[in-house]
Amino acid sequence: MSISRRAFLGSSAAAVIAAGTMSKGKVFGANDKIGVCVMGLNGRGNSHIHGFQGSPDAEVVALCDADERILEPRVGQVEQLAGKKPKAYTDVRDALADPNVDVLTIATPNNWHTLATIWACQAGKDVYVEKPATHELWEGPQIVAAARKYGRVVQHGTQSRSDRTWLRDIPLLQSGEIIGPLHTARCLGYKNGNRGSIGFAEDETPPKGLHWRLWQGPATEKPYNRLYHPYTWHWFWHYGNGEIGNQGVHQMDIGAWGMNKGIPVKVYSAGGRYTYRDQAETPNTNVATFTYADGTMLVFEVRNRFTNDEAGVRVGNLFYGEGGYYVQGKGFFDTRDKPIEIDDRKYPKPESAGNWQNFLNAVKAHQPEAVFGSMEDANISCAHCHLANASYRVGRSLEFDPSTMRFKNDPEADAYIKRDYAPGFEVPELA
Repeated sequence: MSISRRAFLGSSAAAVIAAGTMSKGKVFGANDKIGVCVMGLNGRGNSHIHGFQGSPDAEVVALCDADERILEPRVGQVEQLAGKKPKAYTDVRDALADPNVDVLTIATPNNWHTLATIWACQAGKDVYVEKPATHELWEGPQIVAAARKYGRVVQHGTQSRSDRTWLRDIPLLQSGEIIGPLHTARCLGYKNGNRGSIGFAEDETPPKGLHWRLWQGPATEKPYNRLYHPYTWHWFWHYGNGEIGNQGVHQMDIGAWGMNKGIPVKVYSAGGRYTYRDQAETPNTNVATFTYADGTMLVFEVRNRFTNDEAGVRVGNLFYGEGGYYVQGKGFFDTRDKPIEIDDRKYPKPESAGNWQNFLNAVKAHQPEAVFGSMEDANISCAHCHLANASYRVGRSLEFDPSTMRFKNDPEADAYIKRDYAPGFEVPELA
């Protein structure tokens, strides 16, 4: 049975589940197509449309966006691609009540990611959620708990988890077989070519067609400003997480994956918004240093102004072990800077169908454990970003307890663990 919109809006998740009206999800046959709804239709959402509509196992049956100005053209685009007009929704709750929707893919601003994922899980839908899966540190355990509690397939949109080279090289880094035990990961986010000033703008009335309350979702009410929509919300704490939580979470995910140490116990992040003045709040340049319980470390660098590369890498990862180092795109090197050749016969690259198809394969088989980038993985990589931002905002080094997901004796820093939510859009406490 599918849940009606009235039941979804008028009942708590617990009451709906108790009433037995929550969908259990479909069993797919070999030739069945998975019905996909894409939520959030600007830049990355357009990639979702093409990625899923391009698979023989999926069909984009619905689109959802709080801005009708982008929703209507995307409906026409999908109709041209698929030969069939998708349903159009401005409210994701309507989309989740649609029995033809099996999967929700989320490419909204960050403030929507966790709640939309949890609502979809509660409605019996599987989820592909863009990075970062969470906007707040507290949300990580909740999104992990939701995927487990409702038994849904939920994949994090950090595409490197599906990359065949990383699928081979990360285990080699973790094992120490090639360059010995790792002591440091270095993650680089040098997006210096297209991160200039966003200028200044006054608050104003939202444009016609933009449902501003829906666009904000869990974020508490703020007046509309053209700098928030459609892209530069990334640089405001209310909706985004800065560059470290934008491009950076991709490299953070790889770094945390390779180090395999879980959530760090200490963080220090410093930087600023350099070389220009504008209305944005997040740093365009910063360095964050993370220390794990065993003393090993990860360093993340954001440089959104003009800069050199590092070992030929501008956006990517480096790892350092006692017997050498690793450079993304170049491979392993020994302590004399000589390349270490990897025998493809001894160390073959695992098979991967790519991030879209890997997710669809897991959905079709209903195997949550088969995703390439679980919510457990997402919680760890996103937590790094949130810890760095908390340190930057309080202006000092912080100690953190991963077992309690709280800072140690630091009420000021704890204020950045969880925010207030807008009424009707509260992220439920599940963990």
